[in-house]
Amino acid sequence: MDHTDKAIIAILQRDSSTPVSEIADSVGLSATPCWRRIKKLEDEGVITKRVALVDRQRLNLRLTAFISVKTAHHSEAWLGKFAESVRRIPEIVELHRMSGDTDYLMKVVCPDMARFDKVYKKLISVAEFSDVKSSFSMEDIKSTTELPLDYV
Repeated sequence: MDHTDKAIIAILQRDSSTPVSEIADSVGLSATPCWRRIKKLEDEGVITKRVALVDRQRLNLRLTAFISVKTAHHSEAWLGKFAESVRRIPEIVELHRMSGDTDYLMKVVCPDMARFDKVYKKLISVAEFSDVKSSFSMEDIKSTTELPLDYV
């Protein structure tokens, strides 16, 4: 990946709807070679998808919670069942397997505490945990989908 590819990715991370002609002008290419580079980045799996970012507040998703869980089960079968169950709960938007004291960390977005309680009850019904803790975000200070490109 060269400097031009990184510049293309930077533009697409800011706004994936940017016309290829604009991207091409910004990186010093004509439209066709620029489009070929974008297609190659997609084919190689560098660009995995293009999405629209939406305002959570306007979708009435005002509550952000983080659920940390510990489990006594560490088999692949347990993890597979747990991960599949979490994938079916739309309010859980991230699931991470962690090191340290927490085994799994989830990010939840929902309208309010009543809905969070329903998500929580659904979660504890699909898997056995030895400990579950929830924390609630008071303020979203930094949130981005743009990844740093300095390490390629």
